[in-house]
Amino acid sequence: MAFIDDIKRSYSQGSMLMKFIFINVGVFVLLHVVHLVLMLFNVAGGDVVQWVELPSDLGLLLRRPWTLVTYMFAHYGLLHILFNMLWLYWMGRIFMEFFSPKQLTGLYLLGGWGGAVLFLLAYNLLPAFAGMNRFLVGASASVMAIVVAVAVYAPEYKIGLLFLGEVSLKWIVAAIVVIELLGLDSGNAGGSIAHIGGIVLGAWFALRIKQGHDITRPVNAVIDTLVGLFNGREFKLPEFKRRAASGKAPRGAADSSRPAAHRPADTVSEEELDKILGKIKTSGYDALTSEERDKLFKASRRRTP
Repeated sequence: MAFIDDIKRSYSQGSMLMKFIFINVGVFVLLHVVHLVLMLFNVAGGDVVQWVELPSDLGLLLRRPWTLVTYMFAHYGLLHILFNMLWLYWMGRIFMEFFSPKQLTGLYLLGGWGGAVLFLLAYNLLPAFAGMNRFLVGASASVMAIVVAVAVYAPEYKIGLLFLGEVSLKWIVAAIVVIELLGLDSGNAGGSIAHIGGIVLGAWFALRIKQGHDITRPVNAVIDTLVGLFNGREFKLPEFKRRAASGKAPRGAADSSRPAAHRPADTVSEEELDKILGKIKTSGYDALTSEERDKLFKASRRRTP
């Protein structure tokens, strides 16, 4: 069918960000179509979402371990997925101005797992939630990780908001944190707890990147190994070598010590990058010239292989 072929082509040619959106939307449609068919034929167990959502009960989780991954790609209702995908698209595009597709992949997964771990700890250790059996579903923790990572890395980056004009990301994230903390006594306490877990992972990622360490590297090393197996390559243990991933290049590195005249034409010097990042901090991304934006784009692609 031409329609299916168009979707396949759009997916294969799309960025990593668009692939995540395609996967979330595809899972949402598939789950609801299956649910509708089962309901129309009065088949027992028609609530198929229960098989992909993360349970707080550890015994049930042991019987459904795959939910540690599937929950962050599934959603309950239309508004649920709509708001998550809008946030992912808007903030994901900003994230990609500073980081690589692999880092987006790793942080999406780590943010989801951070939310899952905090959710499980809260419902199994805190007296307030004793005896409760709750379920977690949605990409919110993963999206929160991406939002907060950008805000911590470039806090003065400004985006336009309806009725408010340009607002720095740091204030948007501050408002999000307050809202999530206030939501802990609401009917969706589990969701707020998971969001906080994603927030913590996003902040950790950005702070470690500034120190020259990328916490997504181990995750991406495992993914590369698994993809290699599916592609028929020989199995090799993942390499977890630590490597500077962002921020300033390590002193003494080959590129930074090489005379400027012998550098590749598309290499951005450390001094140029510092000036660009400083301008973003003081005046916002919109203040950059097209040439500066191009240099920032090249530098972000060069940092992580």
